[in-house]
Amino acid sequence: MSTTTVPRVTTRRAPHAAADDTGWPQLVEAVRESGLYPTRSKAEEVTRTVLAALGTHVTGDERVDLARALPAEAARLIASQIPATHRLTAARFVDEVASRTPGATPATARWDVSSVLSTLPPLIGDDLVTRVLAQLPTGYALLFGRADLTPAS
Repeated sequence: MSTTTVPRVTTRRAPHAAADDTGWPQLVEAVRESGLYPTRSKAEEVTRTVLAALGTHVTGDERVDLARALPAEAARLIASQIPATHRLTAARFVDEVASRTPGATPATARWDVSSVLSTLPPLIGDDLVTRVLAQLPTGYALLFGRADLTPAS
């Protein structure tokens, strides 16, 4: 990921706010800058792929709150996924994203995942990120741009 500062996405919606997509272009632009993607189109493709994959692994109240905190288009991507029956490790999650992305390698998929997930904390808040991470297997914190201080089992 780039060493430049990721732009702060300032479209955080209150729970039960009207679903609009004013924040979607800002989210895609934040991903474009974070991942250094050459076009908005590429950043949007990556954002859609990663959020759809994430939507299969976040469940319960965290899934609802995540969808509420995101722009409407991102919320639809999260909410429209059928929850997975088992959680993937962070490495397997990256592999899943690679399998959904034509021409991707594990390295490019990891870049894509990190480019998207690291833009979420300023948008959804640290408390929700912490709750989402508590639901996922060890290793996802790094994908969200956080240090992973949980001991490996």
